[in-house]
Amino acid sequence: MSAASIRQFTCRSDNFGVLLHDAEGGVTLSIDAPEEGPIVAALEREGWRLTHILTTHHHNDHVAANEALKARFGAEIVGPAGERAKIPGLDRAVRGGETIRIGSLDVHVIDTPGHTAGEVSYHVPAAGALFAADTLFSLGCGRLFEGDAATMWASLRRLRALPDETMLYCGHEYTATNARFAVDVDPGNLLLQERVKEVEALRVRGEATLPVPLGREKRTNPFLRADDPDLQAAFGMAGEDPVSVFAALREKRNGY
Repeated sequence: MSAASIRQFTCRSDNFGVLLHDAEGGVTLSIDAPEEGPIVAALEREGWRLTHILTTHHHNDHVAANEALKARFGAEIVGPAGERAKIPGLDRAVRGGETIRIGSLDVHVIDTPGHTAGEVSYHVPAAGALFAADTLFSLGCGRLFEGDAATMWASLRRLRALPDETMLYCGHEYTATNARFAVDVDPGNLLLQERVKEVEALRVRGEATLPVPLGREKRTNPFLRADDPDLQAAFGMAGEDPVSVFAALREKRNGY
């Protein structure tokens, strides 16, 4: 694993800003650009200069500071080809399955449509990190604004295939609400109960619930477990098609 450093901080009301610094390669990446001020402040705290923005999808709370940061630092903006026309300042369009080299880091682009039609996630093995934006949250997943249940379930399975030790970074601090929902639909899951207690304690202290090892999410996040017989039974859909189970979970969460 490289000497890459990651800093996470709050932007807007509940967005996460994330910086990934590769000292060896002399680059600093911002994962999305929710808000200029907090990103600039984090860069100044660390003494880093922004070189790249990895855009996951076109929603304003993820691209609002693209052009301001590009003007300030000359940063290159990378983003999904499928949303090329919707991403301000895009310099380099990428597609799922590509690996791009930035500094000394290999960045794997993963197609994760569902929340939006062209969303991508970024996996950086040398940093042990997955940046899943609004596709996968801790104990939750994104709303299906531009995709259907089958599309999102396929996206989540791609992320689920990554190594357990991968640290998951998400676009928002939604974990406390997700935790209440998760334990409602899967009340007998002891690992989930432990995570719920941890999340409650972190929020009481005003601390972030992320990042979290992906392996823990695989065992506790109901949206990653639509094909798990234990989750299906707990949710009253034993033996049913995983896409149908996922769709029912997402619909129930929408009204939670």
